[in-house]
Amino acid sequence: MLYNPLPKKFYLRDSLSVAKKLIGKILVRRSGKNLIAGIIVETEAYMGDLDPGSHAYKKFTERNKIMYDTGGLVYIYFIYGNYFCFNVVCREEGIANAVLIRAVEPIEGIGLMEANRKNIKNPFDLTNGPAKLCMAFDIDKKLYGRDLTNDKEIFISESFKKTKFDIVISKRIGLSKGADLPYRFFIKDNPYVTKHRLNKPS
Repeated sequence: MLYNPLPKKFYLRDSLSVAKKLIGKILVRRSGKNLIAGIIVETEAYMGDLDPGSHAYKKFTERNKIMYDTGGLVYIYFIYGNYFCFNVVCREEGIANAVLIRAVEPIEGIGLMEANRKNIKNPFDLTNGPAKLCMAFDIDKKLYGRDLTNDKEIFISESFKKTKFDIVISKRIGLSKGADLPYRFFIKDNPYVTKHRLNKPS
């Protein structure tokens, strides 16, 4: 399958628009001759200074500075002292919007994902959460700051199949602040959508 990165203009919109438009797109990870790909089935938008749940809410730090850069860059952060989360920076430089990719449905390189995750008995547990998909896709801090519009190792592609699906909008999960905002998007009834459990990798 030939995958091509989405153009820069796709990401130069607010994170709510991008989060919804990313549903159904393909996350692609290449490492040498190995290729892993999955359909994005769940996202969450973060709106910077307007959003108490955002890392960039009323502050600029070394950790979140990439969020203030141009849309299309990769923002990766560490949670629970052991797991990574993969985010896409949105909007023009100076406005800190980002989208968390929460879950994907595997379509290529499933054997590689299973090797990266190890001992997964339920196939739906492979990538049904932000930390899980990062482990399956071998995504960590080495990809921080990459440009999804021209990078060969990680990018997001348009889908080749025009599959119809319903998008559900809900409150975000796993937050202590801004949890009531309806900034989460996911494909209705998709088995790879996050199964949320407190204090465990989601």
